[in-house]
Amino acid sequence: MEAKSISILKSVAGSDLHVGVLALQGAFESHLKIFKTMGIKALPVRSTQDLDRVDKIVIPGGESTAIQMLLESNSLRQPLRERLSNGMPVFGTCAGMIVLSKVILDGRDDQSPLNAIDIVVRRNAFGRQIDSFESSIDIKGLNEPFPAIFIRAPIVESVGDNVDVYAKVDDQIVLCGNDSTLVASFHPELSNDTRIHEMFLSIGN
Repeated sequence: MEAKSISILKSVAGSDLHVGVLALQGAFESHLKIFKTMGIKALPVRSTQDLDRVDKIVIPGGESTAIQMLLESNSLRQPLRERLSNGMPVFGTCAGMIVLSKVILDGRDDQSPLNAIDIVVRRNAFGRQIDSFESSIDIKGLNEPFPAIFIRAPIVESVGDNVDVYAKVDDQIVLCGNDSTLVASFHPELSNDTRIHEMFLSIGN
């Protein structure tokens, strides 16, 4: 995985690939900054016109209900859902994982996730913001542990048959994916380690 992600990074840096970061709410600036350090063209996505310009997209951490409401009010929900159903690679972190899931536990009754990946998630499973923590976790395919930062993090309660599990903490799934989607309970954009973003860039390449 590491050798592949490095070769992918070399091939996409300076290419015509455009990565979008949903910039309606949450930690989108940190994702934009980490892509910039990687030499990747990353664009904030706030409209359907922005969405049309990108090849891959990140749904950042923040507040999942707010992100979903803003997708609706900015007329982005349906166009984004169509792009995802057509296989556009997507990376969801923390709240982004909730938005991309199939089923949300402990969510609001009006929350309707995008169903980009067959997972059941539980919101705020690791506690409140004061219970945030950092942990070095082993990730399938990476040679060295990753410094994962958890902030009011959700967990994956269960996964479908087509979902690969890449990492667990205390036997709870915190990183998984399918052919077009990668989701993390934690915030890799807040570390100085780009390997998870490299994993995302390898999707579809």
